[in-house]
Amino acid sequence: MAPQSLKKNYRCSRSLKQFYGGGPFVVSSDGSFIVCACGDAINIVDASDSSVKSTIEGESDALTALALSPDDKLLFSAGHSRQIRVWDLETSKCIRTWKGHEGPVMGMACHASGGLLATAGSDRKVLVWDVDGGFCTHYFKGHKGVVSSVLFHPDLNKNVLISGSDDATVRVWDLMAKNTEKKCLAILDKHFSAVSSIALSEDGLTLLSAGRDKVVNVWDLQDYSCKTTVATYEVLEAVTTVSSGSPFASFVASLDQKSKKKKTPSQETYFITLGERGVVRIWKSEGSVCLYEQKSSDITVSSDDEESKRGFTAAAMLPSDLGLLCVTADQQFFVYSVVENVEESELVLSKRLVGYNEEISDMKFLGDEEQFLAVATNLEEVRVYDVATMSCSYVLAGHKEVVLSLDTCVSSSGNVLVVTGSKDKTVRLWNATSQSCIGVGTGHNGDVLAVAFAKKSVSFFVSGSGDRTLKVWSIDGISEDSEEPINLKTRSVVAAHDKDINSVAIARNDSLVCTGSEDRTASIWRLPDLVHVVTLKGHKRRIFSVEFSPVDQCVMTASGDKTVKIWAISDGSCLKTFEGHTSSVLRASFITDGTQFVSCGADGLLKLWNVNTSECIATYDQHEDKVWSLAVGKKTEMVATGGGDAVINLWHDSTASDKEDEFRKEEETILRGQELENAVLDAEYTKAIRLAFELRRPHKVYELFAGLCKKRESDEQIVKALQGLEKEEFRLLFEYLREWNTRPNRCHIAQFVLYQTFNILPPTEIVQVKGIGELLEGLIPYSQRHFNRMDRFVRSSFLLDYTLGEMSVIDPESETEYPKDKKIEEEIIASVSLIEQETDQKTPSRKRKSQKSKDRSNKKRLVAEAQGNVIAV
Repeated sequence: MAPQSLKKNYRCSRSLKQFYGGGPFVVSSDGSFIVCACGDAINIVDASDSSVKSTIEGESDALTALALSPDDKLLFSAGHSRQIRVWDLETSKCIRTWKGHEGPVMGMACHASGGLLATAGSDRKVLVWDVDGGFCTHYFKGHKGVVSSVLFHPDLNKNVLISGSDDATVRVWDLMAKNTEKKCLAILDKHFSAVSSIALSEDGLTLLSAGRDKVVNVWDLQDYSCKTTVATYEVLEAVTTVSSGSPFASFVASLDQKSKKKKTPSQETYFITLGERGVVRIWKSEGSVCLYEQKSSDITVSSDDEESKRGFTAAAMLPSDLGLLCVTADQQFFVYSVVENVEESELVLSKRLVGYNEEISDMKFLGDEEQFLAVATNLEEVRVYDVATMSCSYVLAGHKEVVLSLDTCVSSSGNVLVVTGSKDKTVRLWNATSQSCIGVGTGHNGDVLAVAFAKKSVSFFVSGSGDRTLKVWSIDGISEDSEEPINLKTRSVVAAHDKDINSVAIARNDSLVCTGSEDRTASIWRLPDLVHVVTLKGHKRRIFSVEFSPVDQCVMTASGDKTVKIWAISDGSCLKTFEGHTSSVLRASFITDGTQFVSCGADGLLKLWNVNTSECIATYDQHEDKVWSLAVGKKTEMVATGGGDAVINLWHDSTASDKEDEFRKEEETILRGQELENAVLDAEYTKAIRLAFELRRPHKVYELFAGLCKKRESDEQIVKALQGLEKEEFRLLFEYLREWNTRPNRCHIAQFVLYQTFNILPPTEIVQVKGIGELLEGLIPYSQRHFNRMDRFVRSSFLLDYTLGEMSVIDPESETEYPKDKKIEEEIIASVSLIEQETDQKTPSRKRKSQKSKDRSNKKRLVAEAQGNVIAV
């Protein structure tokens, strides 16, 4: 078998983050995405794979209400600040905002036309707003409690608004009434508790109101009479009607055929209720008949305490045949669909989107194909995710307290087995294929912090606990298809450490087991009798993770002393120490046949190491908190990390793809470089400059501009080249000019190009260049220095011209072409005469004559030399 090539880079291919923190949500008209409130942010979530398409950052304001326009282009939000904001979903920008209520807005609804927005407030008011203008068009007052829900009538011809309140009433408002006394068409007050949800039938003639008084009232909107009251015997949080033409309608029709005695289709209304029990129930208003009820709740409950019960908090019927969307109290979205069987149709949970995972303690890939990921969070259940869609496929629920550790394997019969250790001091064996618990092991006196399956023969597993003991559990002879879990038996037990056991690992041949403990040591034991082999001492802090090498006789340990060590099994000596993490190393696992490993720690980093060179190849920072869990696929060597930030990241080996991309970029660079050279040879300077900018070649750009400056029509050529540049390329140009401007041999080209740039670019566009302030700060001082130097040269040239002209060295310029500046000439003559007078006064009379003779001789000599130079020219 050829050795695997070393991995050089990993790429985060998918992330599962918290996208819903409870509170308001709204579904798009086509059901493709869900808008969720997550703290003070708004997440746009893809309904197919839980991925966050975009995030709208709020202004430190907890959200209380959300609504979408009918065309899904505008989003309306409100929070505790009482500001009502209108967002453009394409740009994620707030295009309008206003404040109207005296308290938080608790409910919103947009009119079918998209022009009106109704808001229900905690100030007991219902207001209607013009979306485009942001002004209030209707003001409804009459409720005596918090108005929690509001609903427009779907029929555009009926200008009616319906609101439900905590005062146990439902009010119907007339949008066309001019008289304030006639605005309220009806007060529906058959409830004895807060109205939690309202819904309209498809024909718009029937209104349903559900309350926390455990009843649903069915109202006739023609005469506002109560047609019937349906007792549900549970606190209701949501009610929704079943629309015709959907799979739910046919499912309900088949259920009704079995139960009804006479046909009265005109009086029948089918609706769905959800509440504290966490089950979906379908009702028929006529006769108050429950046509369907789930046998058991899909929401896992740890105990029978009232506080721990988790039910549904909201629901929405998805368009087309997408099903029923239900929201749980623990931030999960359930999608129920109708599945047609040979005998009869049934309602099944088709999709589970988890909005919040809490802190992740352990993870493992499931099965040979590694299509699923088992995740232990700060809950009493294990959630199994589909790696492709990152939706929760199913859960393994049975523990009474938080699951702390897990491991997986594939049995000889092909079933995927999962073992879990919990804070309830028990271990459980699961058949993931049938999603059932087949065994329970009791006997530990502390939290079960670590579990591990045998590698070679799936006949046992080991567990380490906070009671400092290591146990070997036998699973021989256990039926993997048993409906009831059996009691697991232990083969051997040993008091392994002086403190809690944090991690256990079994060698590939099932002959050894290694334990890592809080007592800063790791120990190796011989199976199955747990005979002590060697103790590994050297870490200065507790050991969080241990793992055997897949090829060598060594063990790897990760510790709180920020190091990873590799030990020899034979004598317990430390072979290598890896330093690089800035905090505790929480997990480490071998990859690439033991030649490399990955580690993660409390610093939120994932690191890739080379064992032979002790080199850290790459470091990845994708977590904002401690990375507690690390899973490596045996087949694909895909890496999954999860931590205290409730984020799961999936990492794929990108070495081959990166190499291919690098080769492709190099090839493209060569082709573009050849194209640049061809453009220079063809004197296509505009194209050449553009290509030089794209290839990021500042020296080539300088050569092109310098070549243009030597040509006669350089101004036109440079302006034409500059006009073809984009904003980002102008930023690069200013960076290049700043560098050229600091060098004396290049400053004249920089100044010339800068002059042309400021001529073609207006100030409004210059200020839009990214980082222009810093760039100008670097250009101004050197430009000022160049200006002062040139000014001195120009001033000096006047004196030189005059002196040479007076000495007849050069011919005087004709006045017609170059008129003399008489004022400057007079100043120069006056200064020369003044100098001569001062010289005469200081020079004695004896030497004055000789000095004059010397001056005359010097002048004659200069004139002769000048005449000789002119004749030579």
